[in-house]
Amino acid sequence: MSIAIIQEHIEITPGVCGGKPRIAGHRIRVQDIVVWHEQMGMSPDEILYHYPSITLSDIYAALAYYHDRPDEIRSAIEADAEFARQLKAQTPSLLQQKLKTRQHG
Repeated sequence: MSIAIIQEHIEITPGVCGGKPRIAGHRIRVQDIVVWHEQMGMSPDEILYHYPSITLSDIYAALAYYHDRPDEIRSAIEADAEFARQLKAQTPSLLQQKLKTRQHG
């Protein structure tokens, strides 16, 4: 008998979080856990401290899911980063506009 541990903690639902893998019952995506852990240097305990509605098992399941599918999750992280860059380029900073107005006014 085998038990699908990851499936108890990670779910993919079309239309929820863009259909990306996430902590079951939450809107916290696997890629969010990966960014917090690998890019921001947060330990699983620190992530749990900031998001007490999930469990330590959820966090480790998300990291296990990532390590089983690193290319998929890295691609999702990069796609979100590229979207943010494009949005930032299209949306001028209100602060920068005010500063320019003051300098030229």
